[in-house]
Amino acid sequence: MTVNVDIWLRGQDFARTTSIEGVASEPRDWTDEDVKVVLVGMLRAIHRLKNPGEADPPHIALRGFSWIVNPYDEGGVLIAIEITMGAAVAGPFDVDKAVLEALIARVLAREGKPSSSAIH
Repeated sequence: MTVNVDIWLRGQDFARTTSIEGVASEPRDWTDEDVKVVLVGMLRAIHRLKNPGEADPPHIALRGFSWIVNPYDEGGVLIAIEITMGAAVAGPFDVDKAVLEALIARVLAREGKPSSSAIH
């Protein structure tokens, strides 16, 4: 599955759309691993746009960012994250808001352990 992500970098007044590849399942069937792929992909997308030509960071820590799951007017939900470099919004996804929030919270609790080489 391909996930579309809109990225806004701080200091710019426009967004760019990119995509994340490698999500194995449809949103209603997402596992923790699928959610991790989406979140890491969103953070990598911000990094790539902020640092064009630079390789992806070696490790992305799933901590130190704000996130929210919001309903989308035309159906489904969006995942929005914000970090110092900017913000990313992915979706819409056809999944229950509370289910996705619980999945994200569980992934962040499990994956959010500090790492000295992490970029977040």
